[in-house]
Order: sequence, then structure tokens, then C-alpha cells
Amino acid sequence: MAIDMIPPAGAAAFLAANGWAGAEISPLAGDASFRRYFRVRLGERRGVLMDAPPPHEDPRPFIAVARWLGERGFFAPAIHAADEAVGLVLIEDFGDARMREAIERDPDAAMRLYGAAIDVLVALRGHEAMAGLRPYDLAELQREAGLLTEWYCPAIGLEVDAAGYRAAWDKVLARAIPERPVTVLRDYHVENLMLIPAGLGLLDFQDALAGHSAYDLVSLLQDARRDVEPSIEEAMLARYRAATGEGEAFLDAYHVLGAQRNAKIVGIFTRLWKRDGKPRYPALCPRVWAYLERDLSYPALAPVAAWFDANIPPELRGDPMVLSGR
Repeated sequence: MAIDMIPPAGAAAFLAANGWAGAEISPLAGDASFRRYFRVRLGERRGVLMDAPPPHEDPRPFIAVARWLGERGFFAPAIHAADEAVGLVLIEDFGDARMREAIERDPDAAMRLYGAAIDVLVALRGHEAMAGLRPYDLAELQREAGLLTEWYCPAIGLEVDAAGYRAAWDKVLARAIPERPVTVLRDYHVENLMLIPAGLGLLDFQDALAGHSAYDLVSLLQDARRDVEPSIEEAMLARYRAATGEGEAFLDAYHVLGAQRNAKIVGIFTRLWKRDGKPRYPALCPRVWAYLERDLSYPALAPVAAWFDANIPPELRGDPMVLSGR
């Protein structure tokens, strides 16, 4: 199902009401949700129009988190105008210089750019979690991990021990519950990090929760959309720990959250194909499985690793679209 990138019917009126009458509106991007983005130009002025249509989307969390980040010196897009009832938000345009393409053009810049991204997370860790965020608690972590057995396993025709899966996670997830929660942005990776003159611009944080600081490191260093060299992952973990004083318990949490996030993503990418008609996502699953297996090799994940060994053979860990036709 192709994403419809025709501007919403009310876009021109919304822009006119907020001082952008006659602005040119051009498609910019869609994503895995119902949100769409358009670039807005009026003379020398630039902006980005977010279309987050109710009831599927709610722009208020994005607006609230953007303002919270900005007040603390992080580079989130400024909010120029918003009509929350119809889901239209005009935000600052950070341009087109994403961290991903910068690394692809100049691989030697990877360590420097990943280092800058780690430094943002170190700074974010220094703030109490944003008031009002839902907790990233055991119930939410379990619900997300369960997307693998809910979507991936049926898609490839595999019957598994779902109760045993939940029980295995129950034995390890307590390591991922912090004494002091921080704001977890949840989609912190190179496609959502923009190179702007001031530093790194942040995008796609509307699903933020109050949870463990290791989660956003996993999102960055076990990136579902591109391979991250193990040497970079190791160096960036060392950088973060040196800056924060985190010890071995942090590493356990990192790998538990890595396994949890990667299991979730396998389920989500399968759901995007099966339910939402977006067939490009299953091809990303082999990479995610590789990260997941790496996390499962750590002793803290032994109960979950045992479940995978008993229920999902190695040859059935891959692209669900391909495996469904085996």
C-alpha cells in the first residue's frame, strides 16, 4: 500500500491562518505510522508540516516532548503553529542532512558522529524524566516483546509456547527497570538524527516513555535499518559508561533491552506487512534477528535464549515474507 502524499484538505487554510498564506507544499516523507510530513516554502522561509490525523495519531505528545527537550537545551524542532484537533503541526525545518547519509558518504566520520549521538544521551541522562510520561514498566516491556509471538510466529506458520515465552521474559526484565527513570525517546537512530549547525537535531520522539537510559543506546547501536559494526557498538558503550560511571548492571540492562527491542521489532515489521500492507519491512528482519541472537548470547538472557532454542529453529529466524512461502 503506497503512502498517499497529497497534502491534507485543510493544510492551505491552516498555513494561511498562521501567516503562511500561499506557501508551496511538497511531499517530504511518510513513516511506519499514519504520520506524514511535507516541506513548506514561502519565499526564504522554510518549515515542515506534520500531518498526524486523528483518531490514528495524536500530535500532542510530540509537541509536549519537543518543548520539554528545547527547554533543556536539546535541539528539537521549534513548534511554529499547531491545530491539535485536526492533527496539523508546523515545525522547524532541520533540512536534509541526516546522520545516516553523512556516514554513508564518509565512513571515517562514523566514530565522531556516533560519539556526538552518545553525548546527547549522556546529557539526557542528567535530567529527571519528563513529568507525565507513562512508565516503561514490566507490563509494557512484556506487551512489546509479545509482538514476536503474536505476529511473526503465525506469519511463518509456527506454533510456539507463548506462556513459556512470557515466563522466560519475566525472569530477566527486572534488570531493565531503573531506580531513576529518564526520558526515553525510543526511536533514537541515525535516520532521526539531523546534522544542523547547532549540533544534532532530534526527530520522532512522540512515543517517549520514562524508562531505562540503556534503551536509547540500543536503538542507536542495534539499528534495525542499517548495520552497526560491533567495534562501533563496543566503543560507544565504553564512551557512555566512561561518562556516566555505569557498571556491569548497565551492560546487563543494555542486552536485556536489546533482546526485548529486537524481538518487538521483528513482530512490528511483520505486522506492518501483514496488517498494514507495507511489504518493505520484512526484508529488514534478518538484520534484527542477528542483533537479537547477539544479545541472547549474554548470560543475563539465558532463560529467554533457552526458549528461543526450544521454539524457533535458527533456519526460521529471518524474513517472514520469505519464510511464509517455504
